[in-house]
Amino acid sequence: MSKRTLVTCALPYANGPIHIGHLAGAYIPGDIYVRYLRMRGEDVVFICGSDEHGVPITIKAKNEGVTPQDVVDRYHKVMKDAFTELGINFDIYSRTSSEVHSENASEFFRKLYDQDDFITQESEQLYDPEAKMFLTDRLIEGTCPKCGNEHAYGDQCEKCGSTLSPEELLNPRSKLSGAVPVKKKTKHWYLPLDRYEPWLREWILEQHKEWKTNVYGQCKSWLDGGLQPRAVTRDLDWGVPVPVDGAEGKVLYVWFDAPIGYISNTKELLPETWEKWWKDPETRLVHFIGKDNIVFHCIVFPSMLKAYGDYILPDNVPSNEFLNLEGDKISTSRGWAVWVDEYEKDFPGDQDVLRYVLTANAPETKDNDFTWKDFQQRNNSELVAVFGNFVNRAVVLTHKYFGGRVPENRKPLPVDAETLASILPCRKALEENLDTFHFREALKEAMNIARIGNKYISDMEPWKVAKTDMDRTASILYTCLQICADLAIAFEPFTPFSAEKLRSILRVGLDAGTDHRAGEGAPTVNFYRADEGRAVHTVPATEAIVLHWNQLGAAELLPVGHELGEAVLLFRKIEDAEIQQQTDRLAKIKAEREAAAAAAAAAEAAKKIEPQKAEVTFDQFEAMDIRTATVLAAERVPKTDKLLKLTIDTGIDQRTIVSGIAEYYSPEDMLGKQICILANLAPRVIRGIESRGMILMARQGDGKMRFITPQEVLANGATIG
Repeated sequence: MSKRTLVTCALPYANGPIHIGHLAGAYIPGDIYVRYLRMRGEDVVFICGSDEHGVPITIKAKNEGVTPQDVVDRYHKVMKDAFTELGINFDIYSRTSSEVHSENASEFFRKLYDQDDFITQESEQLYDPEAKMFLTDRLIEGTCPKCGNEHAYGDQCEKCGSTLSPEELLNPRSKLSGAVPVKKKTKHWYLPLDRYEPWLREWILEQHKEWKTNVYGQCKSWLDGGLQPRAVTRDLDWGVPVPVDGAEGKVLYVWFDAPIGYISNTKELLPETWEKWWKDPETRLVHFIGKDNIVFHCIVFPSMLKAYGDYILPDNVPSNEFLNLEGDKISTSRGWAVWVDEYEKDFPGDQDVLRYVLTANAPETKDNDFTWKDFQQRNNSELVAVFGNFVNRAVVLTHKYFGGRVPENRKPLPVDAETLASILPCRKALEENLDTFHFREALKEAMNIARIGNKYISDMEPWKVAKTDMDRTASILYTCLQICADLAIAFEPFTPFSAEKLRSILRVGLDAGTDHRAGEGAPTVNFYRADEGRAVHTVPATEAIVLHWNQLGAAELLPVGHELGEAVLLFRKIEDAEIQQQTDRLAKIKAEREAAAAAAAAAEAAKKIEPQKAEVTFDQFEAMDIRTATVLAAERVPKTDKLLKLTIDTGIDQRTIVSGIAEYYSPEDMLGKQICILANLAPRVIRGIESRGMILMARQGDGKMRFITPQEVLANGATIG
């Protein structure tokens, strides 16, 4: 392992809050890895920030009647606060709208431009003549030529799933103004990825076969399909302006702009020494991303760095698959998500439960599913019943029998040493999995240490042994407390808040590694006191017991006589009512979504027009006697659901008509209504009632029917034709 590691997490897009899919994809895995490296003594910088440019932000701003800066300012804070609340402590969380980034991205583009690393292409693109701007595919809406959906995008129909181009849409219109787009010539700069294809094949397919199979496989698929030049500029007024003559009204395309943000944020954090993190071959670069960002971080950004000339390249790009929610794809537009800021309000103080569950159920090799029942079960059956239960019993009994101090190992038995020795294989497996980015398996090994402790204390039953043999009780609790200290180390990467709480109980510190927020190379030792909750004190290591990763599984971490803090519960039981509240919320969202979909389907069906019937002659039409009439009486036909018996005044006579309109009109609705009838239809007996005529009705494509009535009241018997 390198002595210096630069870790980045994908820059989240600043047009909405963070949800659990984001956390499971990149941010919790990245935080686990950074915490682990720091405990191992590695020098690490952890970089992230908001991705704040691009068309979706301009659309959101337009829809809300605010500026793009207003939008990104709002969500930058929301996302930054959410990460902090979950203990995801980036050394810097900056933004691509910063002045540092604007200057850096401009310089990056300019260097590649001066080196002739771009090609230019002129093409005709769709343009909104009213909004006076070029339109991206997602800013164009029209009718899908495959299924007739009138709200298909210029790149895809979300109703039938067809991939489209704007030229294929029927009746295309701009989503900005509703205007019909026109074609207009424009020039853009492109990064010719095809030039880098031979190098990428060697670098990825030959030199990085150790990458996760989903990452390696997707890269191979892209390379086998042949790379094409990719535009690096856009016609837009929100973003980093293209810094060359003849590029007025153009900005850097967000996919080119955003990854440079990693470099910009490092410059902002460490303005004097940033180059050693990006240009020194002794530095190892690791990107944590979701699978939708693989191509950008494995093919596009490395090609940009290669073109620039003196930057290091990613050593690894761990990527998770997608996380679903209760069997359905997480969707921000449909509101189908668990938002981090809402979770923190509903489950205050339970940050580690979410971290634990998302890691235990991480979509590392395939898409996985988050359910609230699994969330509850893992908390109550694993965190509470195993980890928390073991620690609480060990500390409570130590206070009860030995005044809250670590007792002497007065009467050891082989089972004690065997139990402690069994932790070392867990540590080895834990390290192997963390080193290879298998965090789900690593968490299992950490929990195995808790299971070892829980089984040991249950088997030894010190509460019973204390009745006859206090020396043996001392050895049992001595052993238990050493395992508690091991757990304070092993769980720090995964559940930092409860690990901190455990260290408070044990009155020990943690070697926290290098804090680059406090200045380059500033080592810290965090020491926690139980009576001050989460208060942190930085003290010399000589004045406190300080835990290090390499002590995990060592024979003695807590010396005899060391005073413990008071016993507090690490985790609380989550009740059924809390879970029901969450599932009810999702059920409501699903019901509203299904109702909206049904309403939309009905509206679409209503627009369907029956095909024209066969032609009739004028004489045939003249043969129909269509007249106005008024309903005098109405009643339901017994033992039927659809039939009404109507007595009507035709102006010629009073007669009876039986009509199948009961599902649309009640007898009370029909009384006194003037209607139109076909008066000379041959009589027909329906349910024993002679019906003389037919009411004229209009039927929609969805089956809905309404009777036809004159706009003004006319004399009964007025002819229509």
